[in-house]
Amino acid sequence: MSALPAPARAAIADFTARHGRPPEFLARAPGRVNLIGEHTDYNDGFVLPLAIDRAVHIAFTPHDAPRVEVHALDQREHGMIDLTALARGGPAWLEYLRGCAVALRDAGHAPAGWHGSLAGDVPLGAGLSSSAAVELATLRAFATAGGLSWDAPAMAALGQRAENAWVGVNCGIMDQMISSAGEAGHALLIDCRSLALTPVPLPPEVVVVVMDTATRRGLMDSAYNERRAQCEAAARHFGVPALRDVTPARFDQEAAALDAVTRRRARHVVTENARTVRAAEALRRGDVATVGRLMDLSHESLRDDFAVSNAALDAIVAVARPQDGCLGARMTGAGFGGCAVALVERAAAGRFTETVREEYRAATGLDAALYVTTAQRGASVLARAEFEGR
Repeated sequence: MSALPAPARAAIADFTARHGRPPEFLARAPGRVNLIGEHTDYNDGFVLPLAIDRAVHIAFTPHDAPRVEVHALDQREHGMIDLTALARGGPAWLEYLRGCAVALRDAGHAPAGWHGSLAGDVPLGAGLSSSAAVELATLRAFATAGGLSWDAPAMAALGQRAENAWVGVNCGIMDQMISSAGEAGHALLIDCRSLALTPVPLPPEVVVVVMDTATRRGLMDSAYNERRAQCEAAARHFGVPALRDVTPARFDQEAAALDAVTRRRARHVVTENARTVRAAEALRRGDVATVGRLMDLSHESLRDDFAVSNAALDAIVAVARPQDGCLGARMTGAGFGGCAVALVERAAAGRFTETVREEYRAATGLDAALYVTTAQRGASVLARAEFEGR
C-alpha cells in the first residue's frame, strides 16, 4: 500500500485499528482547481476545471444496519447518521455526509449502511472544493454499499443538491461535476446549462501550479449572494434566462442602461464565458501562450469588474507572472482569499515555486503553499484486493 497517498493509508490504518480488520473498500474523490471560468457556473455558462492530486479518502465496509458511522481523522471526531431518521445534529462536517444520504433518499434510492474512516489532504477553505470531494467520496461509498451504478453527472447533481438544500451553500454544479467526472491528463469544459462535458487535453509540456495565499475567505456568503443577485438583475435587463445568453457584441450595444456596478458584474460574466471557450479551443491546439494570456485577463476582470479578489491574491498573481516559464496566473475559486492558479512550463516548475514562495513572503509576510499538479481522474473506489496490492 506504499503507493497509496498518505491520507488513504491513514484512513485504512485507522479503520483497521478501530475494527480489528481491514476495510473492504477505499473510496476517493479529488479536489479541483479551475483554470478559467469563474462565477460563470451559476450564470449557466462555461467552466474549465481539472481534478487535482489532492483528495478525500474513505476506508469503509458496508453493513446491514441502517446507519453510517464515520471517524474523521482530520477533525479527530466520530459521527453517526441514522438512515431511518435523517435529521441534523452532530459535528458540522457530518452534515455533508448526511446531506448525501438525504439527496439519495429524495432521488428514490434507499441509502445503505456502512462504517468508515475519512481522511484527506484538500486544504480547507482554500477554494479547492474540499466539500465537493467529501460529498463525492461519500456518494461513492453509498453507491458501493447499496449496489448503485455510478453515473458521474447524476452523482454530481446529488452532491450539489446535498450542498444546496441540506448544507445551505448555494453553489453551482462545477465543483461536484469535476470531482465526479474528471479525466486524467485533461481539463473538462463543462457547459453548466446542458451539463455537457468535453475533455480538453493538457499539453505534457505544462503543469498547473496551485498557489495557496494562506488567507481564507471572509464575508463570502453575503458577497456571493450579492453577486448572484446582480447577475440575475442584469439577465432580466437583457430579457434572457441567464447571462450565458448575452454575447459580448450585444452587451456592448445594450449595457449602457444598467447601473455602473451591475454593468461591471455582467461584463465580467459575459467576457469570462467567451474567454473560457477560447481557452479550451487554445488548449486543444496546444497554444498554451494564448491560454496564459486569457488567464491573465480573467484575473483582471475578477479584480476590477467582479470585485472578488483581495490584496493577497493580487500579490501572488503579481509575483507569479514575471517568473520564467509562467504563461499566466489568476485567482481561482469564489474569491476574497484562498488560492490562485498558474500555468507553468514543466521544466521551470521547481524554480517557479521556490521563487514565488520567497517573493510572496517578502511582499506580504505570509507563507504561501504551492502545489504542482496534473489533471487526475474523478471519484473512484477500490476493493481490498486492489488497494492491498499497491
